[in-house]
Parts: sequence; C-alpha cells; structure tokens
Amino acid sequence: MGKSYKILYADDEDQLRFLVKGQLSHEGFEVDTADDGDTALKMMKEKKYDIVLLDIRMPRMNGLEVLKEMRKQKINTRTIMLTGVDDLSVALEAVKSGAIDYLTKPYELDNLMKSILRVVG
Repeated sequence: MGKSYKILYADDEDQLRFLVKGQLSHEGFEVDTADDGDTALKMMKEKKYDIVLLDIRMPRMNGLEVLKEMRKQKINTRTIMLTGVDDLSVALEAVKSGAIDYLTKPYELDNLMKSILRVVG
C-alpha cells in the first residue's frame, strides 16, 4: 500500500474495537482506538489521523456529536461512520455533518477496505 495511514477507530464495543484494530493493522494501517466520542476528540487534538472511523451510539459523546465538534474545532480528518444504526435519516445527518461514508455493522472487511482506500485515494 506504500504509506502507512493513521486511523482512529472510536467504538464503545471492546471486542469490535479489538477486531477492527487487528484487521486494519494486518492490512498495514496504524490504528489507535477510543472507547467513546469524548476520548476520540481528545486524541484527535493530540495526534493527526488520516481517517477517523466513528460509531454513532457511544457514551458521553455520540458519533454525530463528535462530527459536529470536529467541524466546529476545524479538525478536518476524513471520517467514515461504522455503526449499527441502519437508518437513512441518521446516515444523511452524518453526511451533512461531514462524514464521507456510512457503513453499517455487521460489516464486511472488503467493504470497509474499499471505503478506506476510496477516502485516502
């Protein structure tokens, strides 16, 4: 793949964070994780990421709130929603708030990889 892209994955599900981090690390990405939106936002202020993967339903600050706060704080990291929320109105709100793509769980690694490569390409 050439460059090692830095990805931040925010999701409150421990097992899924572990799984996604393992899969993406195996594909050559450098992956950090956060267990809630508030932590993810703090991490984005401390380190530059090429991509942020966000769940919507998280404690303290949900994914849509994180997107809006990123815009407000001018954190221009490309964002993909990876969530169990399969709702067209929520997907549209996410895109309006700055998400580049919206994938639902359970996801297929192939689809996630295509989305990531589209975003970084």
